[in-house]
Amino acid sequence: MPRTIRPDAVLVQAVIAGALSFSHLHDLADAAGQNGWKAWAYPISVDLLLVAAWRRMRTTADNGPAWVWFVIALTASLGANVATAGMLDLDNVPPWLRILVAGWPALAFLGGTLLAHTNSAPAAKPGSVDEPVTVSAPQPVTVEREPEPAPDSAPELPPVTAPAAPEPAPAPEPLPVPAPVAVTVPPALLDHARKVADSHHATTGNRIDTATLRARLGIPAPLADAITAQLA
Repeated sequence: MPRTIRPDAVLVQAVIAGALSFSHLHDLADAAGQNGWKAWAYPISVDLLLVAAWRRMRTTADNGPAWVWFVIALTASLGANVATAGMLDLDNVPPWLRILVAGWPALAFLGGTLLAHTNSAPAAKPGSVDEPVTVSAPQPVTVEREPEPAPDSAPELPPVTAPAAPEPAPAPEPLPVPAPVAVTVPPALLDHARKVADSHHATTGNRIDTATLRARLGIPAPLADAITAQLA
């Protein structure tokens, strides 16, 4: 779904003000002898310093230096707007204004460098949370106990009688051993087991054991033992 573009009055006003200020700064720099591309670089320099100082004021608590450079850039912009509004003869610019325009690049470079490389982290105040707190270990407390009085004579203890040994329990009767159940091996299963045993012997060189045969065929242990006995 397309979004509806609505003009913002503040944004439109900012664009208009920036364009007019840009044009006035260019005209003033051109009148002060800065011709060609240099006249276009002056308004860019002033606006960049203004934006850098404004961002510094928003992100730093100690923004005193940022306010100074913001006022300097704002004065340069306002001065150009007033000077080009008929208050100054642009065909005959005074020498002091030529000096200010010529010295602006160095001043703007100094301000931008100070704004960009000044540490923005505020200094830790005494007693703040960032200070490490040293906790002293508690001193051990010694409690003195009064000695107990010794008894006059040891009490007589009754004789200790050893408990009678329990009678041994009768041995359990052995369980009857079940008779082996004869397992009948189907001929088809025996033939298949013989093929598996031959393949194992051809591959490993050893006779197949009951565990391997049982795992290969997936049969119970008694049936595997019966097959192994018939293959022997």
